[in-house]
Amino acid sequence: MIKYKLACKNCETTFDSWFASSKEFEKLKKKSLLICHICSSTKVDKTLMAPSLRNNKKDKKNDLEVNRYENVKKTIKNYQKFIKENFKFVGENFAYEARSIHYNLKKKSKGIYGNASKKDLMELKEEGIDTQMIPWVEDKDN
Repeated sequence: MIKYKLACKNCETTFDSWFASSKEFEKLKKKSLLICHICSSTKVDKTLMAPSLRNNKKDKKNDLEVNRYENVKKTIKNYQKFIKENFKFVGENFAYEARSIHYNLKKKSKGIYGNASKKDLMELKEEGIDTQMIPWVEDKDN
């Protein structure tokens, strides 16, 4: 089946019509069986129309990108769950707490996580305190 946008040359009405094939359209036109439903004229012909095509490569690529994004997001959420269950949240005091643990050898603490500026992280690194940055995804589904 093929759909064409047709136009009447007599009354300038446009309308859509389905045909079994392009050959079928030509056969009906040649026999003057295409008739305008407004003015009953047989002066009906195809007009320009944009094809409605699906770009499977592009659609598949977009689907793959969405799947990759969802997989990365799921992995990050799994890391976050592990961190929340096994480490202590110290919020904005991360740099202070990291130094406290590093310099006070008697202080036994499980690992910590929290927020720190890039400057704080650079200073901690210069002091020999090992820290890692990880991406954090909000619990809300976006």
